[in-house]
Amino acid sequence: MKDTISKEEQKYVLKRLLEFAKPYRRPFFLAFLLLLAATVADLLGPILIKVFIDDYLTPKKLDAPPLILLGAAYLGLHILKVVVQYFQHVKFNEIALHIIQDIRVDIFSKVQRMPMKYFDETPVGSIVSRVTNDTETIKEMFVDVAASFVQNSFFLVGIFIAMFYLNVKLAMFCLLLLPILYGLMKMYRHFSAIFYYRMREKLSQLNTKLNESLQGMNMIQVFRQEKRLIREFAAINEEHYMAGLKNIKLDGLLLRPAVDLIYIFALMLVLGFFGFSSQTSPIEIGVLYAFVNYLERFFEPVNQMMMRLSIYQQAIVSASRVFDLLDEVETGFVGGKNAPDCIHRGTIAFKNVTFSYDGQRDILKNISFEVKEGETLALVGHTGSGKSSIINLLLRFYPIKAGDILIDGHSISRITNEEIRRKIGLVLQDPFLFARTLKENIIMHDQTIRQDEVEKSAQLVQAHSFIESLPNKYEEYAAERGANFSSGQRQLIAFSRTIVRSPKILVLDEATAHIDTETEEAIQTAMERMREGRTTIIIAHRLSTIQNAHQIIVLHKGEVAERGTHQELLEKQGLYYKMYLLQNGTART
Repeated sequence: MKDTISKEEQKYVLKRLLEFAKPYRRPFFLAFLLLLAATVADLLGPILIKVFIDDYLTPKKLDAPPLILLGAAYLGLHILKVVVQYFQHVKFNEIALHIIQDIRVDIFSKVQRMPMKYFDETPVGSIVSRVTNDTETIKEMFVDVAASFVQNSFFLVGIFIAMFYLNVKLAMFCLLLLPILYGLMKMYRHFSAIFYYRMREKLSQLNTKLNESLQGMNMIQVFRQEKRLIREFAAINEEHYMAGLKNIKLDGLLLRPAVDLIYIFALMLVLGFFGFSSQTSPIEIGVLYAFVNYLERFFEPVNQMMMRLSIYQQAIVSASRVFDLLDEVETGFVGGKNAPDCIHRGTIAFKNVTFSYDGQRDILKNISFEVKEGETLALVGHTGSGKSSIINLLLRFYPIKAGDILIDGHSISRITNEEIRRKIGLVLQDPFLFARTLKENIIMHDQTIRQDEVEKSAQLVQAHSFIESLPNKYEEYAAERGANFSSGQRQLIAFSRTIVRSPKILVLDEATAHIDTETEEAIQTAMERMREGRTTIIIAHRLSTIQNAHQIIVLHKGEVAERGTHQELLEKQGLYYKMYLLQNGTART
């Protein structure tokens, strides 16, 4: 894993970030004009004081009317600057917040379209860190850094114009400061990029470790892994601390102290120039005051820009991580351009399908079978035999390595994702409930589903009675992942969620694994009615639940070992027969 980003990458990242500002050109131009007005008002202040000192104070011309006019102009400029600065600050921040909204929506939308393989290979904490922490850092750049850099850049240009107006020769000397300050900024960006990249990566690892610990807390406590997890978390935290400490040391050396040192030398140069000039010709005190004032004002924005370089560098590093995700070439498989309503019967045919998760080891090898309309196919086999992989391919969560899958005679590559998701209903072994009401978990925000349809589907899967016993019935709120319901109740809700959409194909992946015997018997009765008019694929370890299947396929190491009905497979006395004897406790020794 790389530990920094190159200069070319930093330029590219900055260019992409600025492209997000294009839709806001008009409000940005307005903010730019306000900034220009505030800068001019701020720069005219020392000029007015210079006029007061040289034209009125030194020659002792203290006439009231011009002095009052001069004072009113100075006060008016200050008030104008404050008012205009307020509006330009609000406008710049408004633009920045709009931009970060766009970035967050883009990255969240990208995550929604990513295939299952991406989530298999990428820790959840890392993804969360990019969507939240990294985008928040980018926001700071637009809110704090961008406006400050634009404002201070204009201010610096204005200061040099004012310096040249006061004294051309001394202003030329001050121009020599620019290469020195540029070199200082360049050195800071080089080293801070390394430290900030390490900090963001370690923060991402902290989020990953935290997420993993929270999800597996029961296993951690059962196997007494608390101390080990604390040590691992502390080790990553220490690495994050060391990267942060190095950057703090860099800030302490190259930010304000170094800039202040350059300012001292510049001030000595200006005072020395005026000192030597006073030996040959008189100097104007007002010019000296204005020049020293401008010199001080020159280094204050430099200091602000240098201090904001740290935020800028963090934002560039964070943006590079965000763009890495946005640039992922693997996106969800959208399928072909067939008519959106092309699955009518629900027939399924696997034709010599081969599949691999990592591109090296084949999980499925030349799998072929056919399921006719309204039939039930059962997949059985030991753990790792490839049962769930068949379901993943049918739902097109992963691409096929070789072969093809046909649904109603159409290649799955030519069917849209929308059609597949609408016509295939899936119930998993561990159902997922969102932190919403039970009704919202069933309809999944499909407002076309009526209340009576919800209740009818719940009655079909034996969920209606327990839902009606709840205080708020269908409006009962589910905790995160449905933690306030039993595994059996969560499964019944998942059944209802699937059946309410009347899918043509029903897929049950170990769907009764966490349901007690009494509940399972009730569901089996409902399942018989659910199968009518639709094709069903069942993955089950309990062979007693699939005895009525039209076809049973026994998988072994990714290949079809046996196929037939329950009775046919028992008569073969092969792998299925041994599994049946083991489950019924009648295996011979």
